[in-house]
Amino acid sequence: MPSQPDTLQLVPDDQAVSLATQWLERIAERDGWPAKMNFGLTLSLDEALTNIVSYAFAAPSAAHAPAVRLSCHREGNRVQLELADNGRPYDPTSAAPPPLAADLDQAEIGGHGLRLMHHYLDDLRYARDGDWNRLTLIVQG
Repeated sequence: MPSQPDTLQLVPDDQAVSLATQWLERIAERDGWPAKMNFGLTLSLDEALTNIVSYAFAAPSAAHAPAVRLSCHREGNRVQLELADNGRPYDPTSAAPPPLAADLDQAEIGGHGLRLMHHYLDDLRYARDGDWNRLTLIVQG
């Protein structure tokens, strides 16, 4: 029988990313994740949640209070981390990262976090479920 996921509910504010990464680090330590898995998921969570906090609630809705829910589930050597938010719809999986620049002077700002996520994750999935964005980060350890 699969184990129950670890969950965390957050208000998308200045403390959200720090609280979320600390939560994930505790899970990684408890479950003895390999260093690369821990680093890749923590970096990906930081990137995705920073973008959610920064952009998903730029125009708050009077219909609901801004919320983010995290769920982490491990089955065997596979870890699945879901970030759900009730902010405006945005599918990061449909955005192509900017081209790699030959040097820093030619580098574009933005989009490089997605490149890092694709590097460290085995899969990245997005779904819109009613008023909720659901971004799922998957790694195999």
